[in-house]
Amino acid sequence: MKAKLRSLEATTKNIFPGFAISAIVAITAQFLSDHYGAPAMLMALLLGIALHFLSEEGRAVDGIAFSSKTILRLGVALMGARVSIGLLVDLGPTLILLVMFGVIFTIIFGLIIAKFTNISWSFAFLTAGSVAICGASAAMAIAAILPKDNQSERNLIFTVLGVTILSTIAMIAYPILSDWFKFDTYQSGVFIGGTIHDVAQVVGAGFSISNETGEVATLVKLFRVAMLAPIVLVAALYIRSQNQNSGKKSSPPIMPSFVVAFLILAGINSMGVIPAEVSVWINQISRWALLASIAAVGMKTSVKRMLNVGGKAIGLLVAETLFIGGFILFGLYSLT
Repeated sequence: MKAKLRSLEATTKNIFPGFAISAIVAITAQFLSDHYGAPAMLMALLLGIALHFLSEEGRAVDGIAFSSKTILRLGVALMGARVSIGLLVDLGPTLILLVMFGVIFTIIFGLIIAKFTNISWSFAFLTAGSVAICGASAAMAIAAILPKDNQSERNLIFTVLGVTILSTIAMIAYPILSDWFKFDTYQSGVFIGGTIHDVAQVVGAGFSISNETGEVATLVKLFRVAMLAPIVLVAALYIRSQNQNSGKKSSPPIMPSFVVAFLILAGINSMGVIPAEVSVWINQISRWALLASIAAVGMKTSVKRMLNVGGKAIGLLVAETLFIGGFILFGLYSLT
């Protein structure tokens, strides 16, 4: 018992410096967001990139790695407390189908484009899943079940940076487009919630129009978040079957533990067991965990390696963003 305690104490000492730096960057990013209107996720990522040298050597290395993986998975798992069966009831069958097919077809679109541009299917799935579901959080969850190679970390960081920037642009542009399309408050909420990548940007864009638009946009976005678990499950099963057919011994888990935790929390929340006050705290912890983990991911980002991604990858991410936007627009015009 004493040996285990000593081991735990040593591990804590190793990870604390890097974790503390990640937390400080997250707090700084939130301060910039609160006082200057800059998106917190983007600020955390950019500030982290500026501190890349800390992830290469020194006392902070282990803690940065811990924050970029374990803290991130904690944040994704706790997002389950935002999701419930009640979402389905509130949205109605028509809107559920529109959003669900928007997610599925965006992923299929990304895979088709990749096939004709010699981009790996795993990278296409990573980018399309993050665009279709919930931005950086989805990218992290999907990356956990994808085959690993020497480009995996670079691809993940590029995707997180790309969807964060595009989501920020959309947060500014889409309310303007909603007005240009002469959408009512409900249609604007569906458009914003069904297309913008990250939850925070959806909230920002929706409530910038009206409270009703913000509420509808958040509801639609949370349904997209709920699609994370089934998409990850189907992808993990496919990858396992491919590995077995090719004789590979290593395979991703059928369902990563943090996605299982996401589902458990969603189930508990659906039963109405979690008090509103506790739910608020869980959501805050999730948000801060994701912010700190994004800061750590930024610290692991090498700008030199990022520049090697290429124009095809950037074009793919932009094309997927335009596709889901066009799909939801087409759906809205078809339903009215």
